[in-house]
Amino acid sequence: MLARIQLSSPVRRGQAMEVRLLLQHPMETGFRYDFSGTSIAKNVIHSLSADYGGRTVFRAAMGSGVAANPLLQFWVMPDQSGEIRVQWQDDQGAQGQISAWVEVLPA
Repeated sequence: MLARIQLSSPVRRGQAMEVRLLLQHPMETGFRYDFSGTSIAKNVIHSLSADYGGRTVFRAAMGSGVAANPLLQFWVMPDQSGEIRVQWQDDQGAQGQISAWVEVLPA
């Protein structure tokens, strides 16, 4: 799965940082049919988590109500420079991850 992460980095210590994540995924609900009338199997990203500095800073449990190619936005309060890593898994067992470096400047 393709993904793109965008950070408002560098940030100053004590300043909130915005994280935007765009995932390329069909997010099939299981209610649609193809041209031959066959049901398209449900396939949504069901779990997503973001880790920064050795701890989970964001977690999402998504369902069939989320549109294709979901765009997620969340905020993190970084205290030191490090890597933010986002991981996800869909109903068919496909997994993905993306990471980015966060540069934290002194206050």
